Amino acid sequence: MASAGEDARTTAGQEADATSLHGEGRTPSLSNSVSEMETTKKAVVLLSGGLDSATVLAIAKSQGYELYALSFSYGQRHVIELEAARRVAAAIGVADHRIAKIDLRVFGGSALTAEIDVPKGRDAEAMSHGIPITYVPARNTIFLSFALAWAEVLGSSDIFIGVNALDYSGYPDCRPEFIEAFEKMANLATKAGVEGRQALRVHTPLIALTKAEIIAKGIELGVDYGLTSSCYDPGAKGEPCGECDSCLLRRKGFRENGIEDPVEKTSF
Repeated sequence: MASAGEDARTTAGQEADATSLHGEGRTPSLSNSVSEMETTKKAVVLLSGGLDSATVLAIAKSQGYELYALSFSYGQRHVIELEAARRVAAAIGVADHRIAKIDLRVFGGSALTAEIDVPKGRDAEAMSHGIPITYVPARNTIFLSFALAWAEVLGSSDIFIGVNALDYSGYPDCRPEFIEAFEKMANLATKAGVEGRQALRVHTPLIALTKAEIIAKGIELGVDYGLTSSCYDPGAKGEPCGECDSCLLRRKGFRENGIEDPVEKTSF
């Protein structure tokens, strides 16, 4: 069995498809000056392999950042999303893609990390009330903490996360108040913050967008959503169930754009 250190870093053999220098698998052009390379902005982007995180990765790239994608194997039942994360990272182009292994099954408490049925067939009203059982306790706090650690090592002041306060209003760690509080804490709890270097910022470009608006933005940036996986309860081959909250919201977003989801086209 691989050690935690091996699981938490990309090796040439295991993650070659998701890791390439400047995202293109080639050495920099000699025409690139040293100063240009040294001043490239670096961003740590949380990449689950789903629709939202793929869009955020593309947004960060469009803003000129050198991308460092971070995914998690946390005991999720939809672990197939990690294969999607590898595909997305390779397609969009990242400087490095790492998968950190943690096991949130030791706590359970969620339909994604315990033997609890994933809700199916809920309407929009049902999805908009209360905290759903698919909420994983403190997940975004944990993920952002890992991203913060890597950002410090990289000398980066920018973290991107695809939280959304409209479609997932019941998730407490997707709210603007949470992001603001984490950002404040990050600047108090790190060496970079204490030494007065550039303040760390947590970017949430999707937080006030509908699913339809997110998809429209991704299409504008050339995101191939056929590479992504959003389902909470996929089949053995990774095919989406089509009835969980995530599948339903995704389908609604594509239909509101007047287009068919490329994953749904081949799955249902």
